[in-house]
Amino acid sequence: MQPQAIAWVDGRSDGRPAVLRLLDQTRLPHTQEYLDVTTVADLVDAVQRLAVRGAPALGGVGALGVVIAMDEAARSGWSPAQRDEAIAAVRTARPTAVNLAWGVDEVLPHLPQGRDAVLAAAVDVVRADGEANRELSRLGAKWLRARVGVDRPLRVLTHCNTGVLATTSWGTALGIVRQLAAERAIELVYVDETRPLLQGARLTAWELAQEQIPYVVQADGAAASTILRGLVDAVLIGADRIARSGDTANKIGSVGLALAAREAGIPFVVAAPWSTVDLATADGSQIHIEMRDGAEVCTFLGTQVCPPGAVGFNPAFDVTPARLIDAVVTERGVVCPNRGEDLSTLAEQAEKSAAG
Repeated sequence: MQPQAIAWVDGRSDGRPAVLRLLDQTRLPHTQEYLDVTTVADLVDAVQRLAVRGAPALGGVGALGVVIAMDEAARSGWSPAQRDEAIAAVRTARPTAVNLAWGVDEVLPHLPQGRDAVLAAAVDVVRADGEANRELSRLGAKWLRARVGVDRPLRVLTHCNTGVLATTSWGTALGIVRQLAAERAIELVYVDETRPLLQGARLTAWELAQEQIPYVVQADGAAASTILRGLVDAVLIGADRIARSGDTANKIGSVGLALAAREAGIPFVVAAPWSTVDLATADGSQIHIEMRDGAEVCTFLGTQVCPPGAVGFNPAFDVTPARLIDAVVTERGVVCPNRGEDLSTLAEQAEKSAAG
């Protein structure tokens, strides 16, 4: 059974506060350790140092983080303004992934009704993400098998981590892999190590091993060659923000995979819940790219590998243009940005369905 990246633990009878329990992903794969978060400062720290990461998981963290702020405000005697400042700190802890702010915004309308109403809304955000992940995985597996059109198990390549650890449950791009594996339609998964913090080598490989899905880990620099040699049937990635046009921000290195997939003529697929879609952002030029500490690039597992004084350039994300994306898969359906379809079509369909 896969562990949960995030979980809410109610307060104890001895008076200890409720906690947001986070699986500390900086310690994996060697140590499975949990953080019990009760303060906004500790939550922001966990988000920024990637103890918890992955856009869908951050949506749940944002929603439950509002409850953490409310509880801390009650314990510490904060004013409403101080409480709101703490909520804003949660909302902006990482700027590129839209889900964190989205999760906060989903529960804020319940603030006047009190803590229990906010907690109920936050729990619903977590539940809905799990359901969305399973549905998009089903839709993505169906689309991919039809698109590739071969009567054999598929060989896929994935980047960073998009499984249980990056979501509230199941996974997005790795959720599609799990769905295909359940259908006995996976031959092999090529796992990019994902420098500089190795989310592929440490986290995705660990998840696939737990599921007994065949995989190999490769250096990021090997990925384009693997694709162009014909060893891969499709590339599957997640997303941290998808603009209305289909331009997609994801872990640095994603756009190179899209270019290689286009040259090789294989599908490049983005998988994410609808909460990752930002219709207010017209295209990728409006997406803020988070810059992380350059020291992460100049070290490897804590060891300095660059000359003294070397400066690291460390964008956490890049933006893949819509013209390079064959499919964006959400629980609402599949859109093909490289055919000129934008994400607003799914929003319109959903509105018509709700009205009808």
